[in-house]
Amino acid sequence: MTPYHHGSRAVQDLVGVREAADHVGRSVGDGIRPVAAAFLEIQPMLVIGGADPAGAVWASLLTGEPGFVRATGPHQISIAGGLRRTDPLAQALAGEGTPVGTIALDPRTRRRMRLNGRARPTPRGLAIEADQVFSNCPKYIQKRDFLPGAVPGSPSAPRRGTKLTGDQRAFLAEADTFFLATVHAHGADASHRGGNPGFVQVLSPHEIRWRDYPGNSMFLSLGNLTTDPRAGLLFLDWRTGTTLQLTGTARTDYGDDGSRTVRFTLAEAVETPGASPWSWTAPEYSPANHGQED
Repeated sequence: MTPYHHGSRAVQDLVGVREAADHVGRSVGDGIRPVAAAFLEIQPMLVIGGADPAGAVWASLLTGEPGFVRATGPHQISIAGGLRRTDPLAQALAGEGTPVGTIALDPRTRRRMRLNGRARPTPRGLAIEADQVFSNCPKYIQKRDFLPGAVPGSPSAPRRGTKLTGDQRAFLAEADTFFLATVHAHGADASHRGGNPGFVQVLSPHEIRWRDYPGNSMFLSLGNLTTDPRAGLLFLDWRTGTTLQLTGTARTDYGDDGSRTVRFTLAEAVETPGASPWSWTAPEYSPANHGQED
């Protein structure tokens, strides 16, 4: 069974990579292999994406001591704890069968794993029954080392707005990593985007864009956006733990030279100081980043 819907197929055909996508797609399953389970157990964070009850799409950050995410069955992961009550996705994850996409990204090893499925609340946090499990290549992941010991303090109250502040625009302009949540008729997905600082361009307090770099040819995110423009972005300050969550819509522009640019229009921004208790070292930029090979 193909992991692709007609949106992903449309982008694959437009770019001319259907055969490559079929090859990569054979690695997608619904089972969690032992190597994947071992990878999850050493992660201090997990990104989760989905839609809130009003239909807005968000990407949110779950954190905990390594081991807080575990495979608890051949097709299930369990997460100790959960989102803060003030997180935009908290209400959606309080219900049964919420479609979600997750990504575990380890900057220490430049490895990442994605698991998409349906979430339900448990007495200890969350459980997610997997529909799709797969890994991606290390392209565009900046290497960082995890600094043991929590950052002092606790999360502050989130600050919400319908346009980006000056400080937020400056933060986005310096970002080298963000996470992208998208949805389709039968599920959700969370993915990673990375590049040298400046790869995210702030066009106005309401609009940003980024270049879509060559990847694994699956086009899950852009395929979802082809059929449903709703999107959620998560930016993390790796030093302080502050998160900036954006929800809105996105569209992809295809250039005659084969380039792809995604333009995102903001509906709401949520900034949470100290959302993550962890701190990471300064980045070693990926050699795959555009400009690094020049």
